[in-house]
Amino acid sequence: MNTTKILEKLNSLNKNTLMETLEIEFIEVGNDFVTAKMPVNSRVHQPFGLLHGGATAALAETVGSSASAVFVDTNVKVVKGIELSINHVKSKKEGTVFATAKAIHKGRTTHLWEVRIVDEEENLISLCKITNIVLDKK
Repeated sequence: MNTTKILEKLNSLNKNTLMETLEIEFIEVGNDFVTAKMPVNSRVHQPFGLLHGGATAALAETVGSSASAVFVDTNVKVVKGIELSINHVKSKKEGTVFATAKAIHKGRTTHLWEVRIVDEEENLISLCKITNIVLDKK
Protein backbone atom coordinates (compact mmCIF):
# COMPACT_ATOMS: atom_id res chain seq x y z
CA MET A 1 0.00 0.00 0.00
CA ASN A 2 1.54 3.27 -1.14
CA THR A 3 0.07 5.59 1.47
CA THR A 4 1.58 8.73 -0.05
CA LYS A 5 -0.20 8.12 -3.36
CA ILE A 6 -3.46 7.25 -1.62
CA LEU A 7 -3.34 10.47 0.43
CA GLU A 8 -2.52 12.52 -2.67
CA LYS A 9 -5.47 10.99 -4.52
CA LEU A 10 -7.91 11.47 -1.62
CA ASN A 11 -6.87 15.11 -1.18
CA SER A 12 -7.05 15.79 -4.94
CA LEU A 13 -10.69 14.65 -4.95
CA ASN A 14 -11.58 17.43 -2.47
CA LYS A 15 -11.25 20.22 -5.05
CA ASN A 16 -14.49 22.16 -5.63
CA THR A 17 -16.41 20.13 -3.03
CA LEU A 18 -17.78 20.55 0.47
CA MET A 19 -14.54 19.00 1.72
CA GLU A 20 -12.56 21.88 0.22
CA THR A 21 -14.97 24.41 1.74
CA LEU A 22 -14.53 22.80 5.17
CA GLU A 23 -10.74 22.54 4.60
CA ILE A 24 -10.73 18.79 5.26
CA GLU A 25 -7.31 17.24 4.62
CA PHE A 26 -6.48 13.53 4.67
CA ILE A 27 -3.32 12.99 6.69
CA GLU A 28 -2.89 9.26 7.35
CA VAL A 29 -3.89 5.89 5.90
CA GLY A 30 -3.20 2.45 7.34
CA ASN A 31 -4.25 -1.14 6.75
CA ASP A 32 -7.60 -0.63 8.48
CA PHE A 33 -8.02 3.12 9.01
CA VAL A 34 -8.08 6.56 7.42
CA THR A 35 -7.50 9.87 9.26
CA ALA A 36 -8.31 13.43 8.18
CA LYS A 37 -8.19 16.78 9.94
CA MET A 38 -10.38 19.87 9.81
CA PRO A 39 -9.70 23.31 11.27
CA VAL A 40 -12.25 24.70 13.71
CA ASN A 41 -12.86 28.34 12.85
CA SER A 42 -15.73 30.61 11.83
CA ARG A 43 -16.26 28.61 8.60
CA VAL A 44 -17.50 25.63 10.62
CA HIS A 45 -19.11 27.44 13.58
CA GLN A 46 -22.77 27.53 14.47
CA PRO A 47 -24.17 30.92 15.61
CA PHE A 48 -22.82 30.56 19.17
CA GLY A 49 -19.19 30.21 18.03
CA LEU A 50 -18.93 26.44 18.48
CA LEU A 51 -18.12 23.68 16.01
CA HIS A 52 -21.33 22.94 14.09
CA GLY A 53 -22.62 19.38 14.39
CA GLY A 54 -23.31 19.33 10.66
CA ALA A 55 -19.68 20.13 9.87
CA THR A 56 -18.62 17.36 12.25
CA ALA A 57 -21.02 14.97 10.53
CA ALA A 58 -19.66 15.97 7.12
CA LEU A 59 -16.13 15.23 8.35
CA ALA A 60 -17.23 11.84 9.70
CA GLU A 61 -19.02 10.85 6.50
CA THR A 62 -16.10 12.03 4.37
CA VAL A 63 -13.60 9.94 6.30
CA GLY A 64 -15.85 6.87 6.59
CA SER A 65 -16.85 6.85 2.92
CA SER A 66 -13.30 7.50 1.78
CA ALA A 67 -12.07 4.64 3.97
CA SER A 68 -14.37 2.22 2.14
CA ALA A 69 -13.19 3.58 -1.21
CA VAL A 70 -9.55 3.01 -0.22
CA PHE A 71 -10.22 -0.68 0.44
CA VAL A 72 -12.21 -1.58 -2.71
CA ASP A 73 -11.36 -1.50 -6.40
CA THR A 74 -13.01 1.78 -7.45
CA ASN A 75 -12.50 0.87 -11.10
CA VAL A 76 -15.35 -1.64 -10.75
CA LYS A 77 -17.03 -0.67 -7.46
CA VAL A 78 -18.73 2.44 -6.10
CA VAL A 79 -19.19 3.26 -2.41
CA LYS A 80 -22.27 5.04 -1.08
CA GLY A 81 -23.05 5.97 2.50
CA ILE A 82 -26.40 4.56 3.64
CA GLU A 83 -26.45 5.41 7.35
CA LEU A 84 -24.66 7.84 9.62
CA SER A 85 -25.18 8.17 13.35
CA ILE A 86 -23.23 10.63 15.44
CA ASN A 87 -23.04 11.58 19.09
CA HIS A 88 -21.53 14.94 19.97
CA VAL A 89 -19.92 14.68 23.41
CA LYS A 90 -17.79 17.81 23.72
CA SER A 91 -17.85 21.26 22.14
CA LYS A 92 -14.93 22.92 20.37
CA LYS A 93 -14.39 26.64 19.63
CA GLU A 94 -11.07 26.74 17.78
CA GLY A 95 -8.12 24.61 16.81
CA THR A 96 -8.22 21.38 14.84
CA VAL A 97 -10.22 18.19 14.99
CA PHE A 98 -9.01 14.82 13.73
CA ALA A 99 -11.32 12.09 12.45
CA THR A 100 -10.18 8.49 12.25
CA ALA A 101 -12.33 5.82 10.62
CA LYS A 102 -11.54 2.29 11.78
CA ALA A 103 -13.10 -0.78 10.25
CA ILE A 104 -15.63 -2.70 12.29
CA HIS A 105 -16.79 -4.83 9.32
CA LYS A 106 -15.57 -4.92 5.73
CA GLY A 107 -17.84 -7.31 3.86
CA ARG A 108 -18.33 -7.80 0.16
CA THR A 109 -21.31 -5.43 -0.04
CA THR A 110 -21.39 -3.52 3.25
CA HIS A 111 -18.78 -1.78 5.33
CA LEU A 112 -19.24 -0.54 8.89
CA TRP A 113 -16.84 2.07 10.29
CA GLU A 114 -16.39 3.70 13.67
CA VAL A 115 -15.26 7.31 13.32
CA ARG A 116 -13.73 8.96 16.37
CA ILE A 117 -13.34 12.73 16.19
CA VAL A 118 -10.85 14.12 18.69
CA ASP A 119 -9.08 17.41 19.28
CA GLU A 120 -5.35 18.14 19.58
CA GLU A 121 -5.29 16.76 23.15
CA GLU A 122 -7.14 13.55 22.15
CA ASN A 123 -10.35 14.74 23.84
CA LEU A 124 -13.31 12.96 22.27
CA ILE A 125 -15.47 15.49 20.43
CA SER A 126 -17.83 13.13 18.58
CA LEU A 127 -18.30 9.41 18.10
CA CYS A 128 -19.82 8.23 14.84
CA LYS A 129 -20.86 5.10 13.04
CA ILE A 130 -21.20 4.96 9.27
CA THR A 131 -22.51 2.15 7.09
CA ASN A 132 -21.55 2.09 3.41
CA ILE A 133 -22.87 -0.06 0.62
CA VAL A 134 -20.42 -1.32 -2.02
CA LEU A 135 -22.07 -1.65 -5.44
CA ASP A 136 -20.89 -2.69 -8.89
CA LYS A 137 -20.31 0.24 -11.22
CA LYS A 138 -22.65 0.28 -14.17
